[in-house]
Amino acid sequence: MIQRIGFDSEKYLMEQKTEIIERIKRFDNKLYLEFGGKLFYDYHAARVLPGYEPNAKIKLLSELKDRADILLCIYAGDIERKKIRADFGITYDSDSLKLIDDLRAWGLNVLGVNITRFEDQPAAILFKNKLERRGIRVYTHRYTRGYPTDVELIVSDGGYGANKYIETEKPLVIVTGPGPGSGKLATCLSQLYHDYKNGIKSGYAKFETFPIWNFPLKHPVNVAYEAATADIKDFNLIDPFHMEAYGKAVVNYNRDVEIFPVLKRILEKITGGDPFYKSPTDMGVNRAGFAIIDDEAVREAAMQEIIRRYFRYRCEYVMGFTEKETVQRVELFIKDFNLEPEYRRVVIPARNAGIKAQDENKGNEGIFCGAAIELKDGTIITGNNSPLMHAAASLIINAIKYLAGIPDQIKLLPQYITESVSNLKTAILNEKTVSLDLEETLIALSISAMTNPAAQLAIERLKDLRDCEVHMTHIPTPGDEAGLRRLGVNLTSDPNFSTKNLFIA
Repeated sequence: MIQRIGFDSEKYLMEQKTEIIERIKRFDNKLYLEFGGKLFYDYHAARVLPGYEPNAKIKLLSELKDRADILLCIYAGDIERKKIRADFGITYDSDSLKLIDDLRAWGLNVLGVNITRFEDQPAAILFKNKLERRGIRVYTHRYTRGYPTDVELIVSDGGYGANKYIETEKPLVIVTGPGPGSGKLATCLSQLYHDYKNGIKSGYAKFETFPIWNFPLKHPVNVAYEAATADIKDFNLIDPFHMEAYGKAVVNYNRDVEIFPVLKRILEKITGGDPFYKSPTDMGVNRAGFAIIDDEAVREAAMQEIIRRYFRYRCEYVMGFTEKETVQRVELFIKDFNLEPEYRRVVIPARNAGIKAQDENKGNEGIFCGAAIELKDGTIITGNNSPLMHAAASLIINAIKYLAGIPDQIKLLPQYITESVSNLKTAILNEKTVSLDLEETLIALSISAMTNPAAQLAIERLKDLRDCEVHMTHIPTPGDEAGLRRLGVNLTSDPNFSTKNLFIA
């Protein structure tokens, strides 16, 4: 199914830049802007808002870089327990290093890194040392005494005042970090406290793409956000403070609404009476809802994302990463829209490919896996595992052969290459399986391309797979998952393991 464009990124950037500049002017030419969500590669937004540029936020920062300092926050506890960013498969501390590199590549410099709720955790100290020895300024803020109930203590030299002031030069300070709970808000409020003590009447605002405040509560885009955060139990609701102040129903999410009474009291204490805002929605500067040009296209894309999240949580549940309640919650979202998981077009073809492989290999031991990909023209290609390669590898080979117009009977991987790789795996590296995963297959394909023009032609079509939909009947192995992630496909799988082994390398 060819996806329709539903979002105008250029309009969004123009409106967003204007809104932020206006918010800076509202204060004493100093605004701490809490940047929520992903700064780079926001694929969730790109999936639910077709037409959204995944790097829209960084493009916005590039246009504001002459006015903006960037401060990165990371929670010490996330460093200590090696929390993983799921879409990249890397830890939050590694993601912070990657974020600094990516910002530099865009000509943006990070003012420093603030390690929040720092309690001398060994892993956090190692991370601090690593950054400082590479020339990055590092600050540490400990847990704020009295938070969240004792406002007198919080807004005192023993609370926010105990944190070292981070000196900034530009009127806009972007405060961002990997994932929720990184300490961005506390850092902003600590800075406000110090500013007001020094006679600078700075301000605070928040930039979150989701939920979209001027959309209905149960719009699929907002429900997709709830599905994306089901594991941390976020949920959307009508902002009661905004309704009371303005008589308008707008959407916010539970954590912002729950913290607003405390935040309002803290701001009043810091400023001497001015809370800045009447509602948590007032704090936001998000203009995404004003850039949607095709609501029907956006609704369809969001419903597909809800189904993707359902498959993802089912897999995470069997792997022990999440609770049954998370799966059940997203299952209810699907039912709210009268959908079935099979509404995702690649699910049934993948399962049929697995059944076909099983029928063709009756009497043979092993688990037979199926996979399917929907190309951008709507064509669905399938693949399955074999003694030669994994289902993911078979699928990608079949897809690029189709895109390159290469007949089925032409082999992209000569026997001498596959035998050489298989010998390396078994005779040299002492691995048990001969079958090639996707990463190994792509390497073998690149070697074949040196002497095989068909393989070279096929390789050139790999870039056409980005953003295509893929489903597998079994949870991909690490090599398959890494390869599919690099190709940029939207992957789901049924919650089945591809082997009876407990350890999968």
